[in-house]
Amino acid sequence: MLRAGGPSRDTYSNMANTIKLEIVTPQATVYSEDVDMVTLPGVEGQMGILPHHVRLMTQLVPGEMIVRKNGQARFLAVGEGLIEVTGDRVAVVTDMAVATENIDEARAEEARNRADAGHREKISSAEVASVNAALARSLAQLRVKRRHHK
Repeated sequence: MLRAGGPSRDTYSNMANTIKLEIVTPQATVYSEDVDMVTLPGVEGQMGILPHHVRLMTQLVPGEMIVRKNGQARFLAVGEGLIEVTGDRVAVVTDMAVATENIDEARAEEARNRADAGHREKISSAEVASVNAALARSLAQLRVKRRHHK
């Protein structure tokens, strides 16, 4: 039963229809809001997360994240990381999360070219992993930016 002056039924039903999305990078918390749905690139492919999703912990792979809120879609390029889903929260820890409008296509293309050049050089296995990670991040940014020209 609701008390006078307390939250309305609409407040409770709205809370039940959203899920808290938190995206954290080494630099900062880049996103922390209630959303309608989030689509993430996981190791098993794209996955859609709605409110009341079953608990889940999985690996995030470089690609496109789609955040849906109030009928609008926001697109982000994300890097590697971890995803933890509870019934009311999606926590993403990643090495990169960049909104489409903040992607510098020229810089991403330059990073891709540097990574490609690194593959042609004789480098150690540790450097190969670093070059591959840089390449995956730059390709994710380029795919998202080119797919959603803004």
